[in-house]
Parts: sequence; structure tokens; C-alpha cells
Amino acid sequence: MQKILIIEDEKGISEFLTEGLSEENYVVDTAFDGLSGLQKATQNVYDIILLDWMLPGLQGIEVTQKLRNAGIQTPIIFLTAKDTVQDTIMGLRSGANDYLKKPFSFEELLERIKVQLRKTTVEEPVILEHKAIKIDLQKRECAVNNTKLHLTQKEYDLLVFLCQNKNKVCTRDDILNKVWNIHFEYDSGVIDVYINSLRKKIKAANHQNVIDTVRGVGYIVKD
Repeated sequence: MQKILIIEDEKGISEFLTEGLSEENYVVDTAFDGLSGLQKATQNVYDIILLDWMLPGLQGIEVTQKLRNAGIQTPIIFLTAKDTVQDTIMGLRSGANDYLKKPFSFEELLERIKVQLRKTTVEEPVILEHKAIKIDLQKRECAVNNTKLHLTQKEYDLLVFLCQNKNKVCTRDDILNKVWNIHFEYDSGVIDVYINSLRKKIKAANHQNVIDTVRGVGYIVKD
């Protein structure tokens, strides 16, 4: 059975989630502050972590950063009342895989969990290349002109999606659906921030811009 860690200081929410997820046949563990949550996440193996942003002891952002710095790549979904684009960007850049704003429906949370728990088996190394960009899909590494790019998880996923669909315009809805797994109306301004960050990192590796803007529609990578 798949195991979920809930790090949430509001016991009413924690109990509600624990009951609902247990009924869905998940094994659930809980923590009510950042420090104990971090300790459980580093000492045990979980399939996914549901993490509140505002926590006593250690903020959710700090918990995420410490886990990623320790090499723990367990999928993390933020559950938070913070709802600005900048908050979303900060959460994702810290290493979270998804971001769900409170209040949320339990059914939507279940779908988000299922998306994160899907596993793809790569039987042999797969290399995706575009001009001077080389992406190792198995190692989740990217290089430009043999210079390794240090990308966040979402920057990497976004670049892979664009390169896999080269010569095709990727609309903002396409990107939100496929990269962020968001299937409802959402402020797409977060995409612009990640595109700009990717362009800067590619340029810093002494390579020309490969991501073109299709005004009012989305983005495209061309041969």
C-alpha cells in the first residue's frame, strides 16, 4: 500500500485528510509541525508528502528545501491559503511538485495525488536533443554545449515538454495541463516567470535563445 505523510498543524484538517485517505486505502502518517515533519520525512519512506506552508517550528518552504538538499525526491504537494502567483512560484521553486490552495475539494486532492504517484519505467537511457541542448530523461539532467544546466524540477519539466513538442505551438493551457497538471482556470503568469528563467540559464551557458514567444498563444521551440 502507498504511504502518505501529512504535515499540517490544523488538527481538524489533518484528521479530515487522514480519514478520507485511509478510506482510499492509503497508509497515512501525520506530523503537526515542521521539525517533526522533517524528521519523519527523512527517517521514513513515503510515496507522497502533503505539506502545509505555515507551520510552527519550521515553515513548509524550509522543510521542502531541506528535503531536496538531502536528496529526498518524494513528491510534495503544498496545501496552503497563500494564493498569489508569487507564492505559487516560491512554493514550486523550493522543490514542491504541486500546489493546492485552501479551501480545496477532497476529490481534487485525490486526483492531484494520483497524478504524482504515477510512475514511468524507463528501460534504457533516453536522450532528447535539440540543437546544443541535450536532455537525459532517465537521469533528469540537462546540458547546453556540454555545460550542465542547474534547473528546478518545473524548469526541467517545462523544457522537456517544449522540446518534445518542437515545431508545435504549446499553448498556455497545454503547458498548465501537462507540466503543472492544472486542469482549471488559473493565472498563467507563472509560466512567463519560468520561461524567462529558462532563457537566462540557457543564455548563461553561451547558447542562443531557443524558446520563441507566440504572442497571445504560448511558446514554441523550432528546429
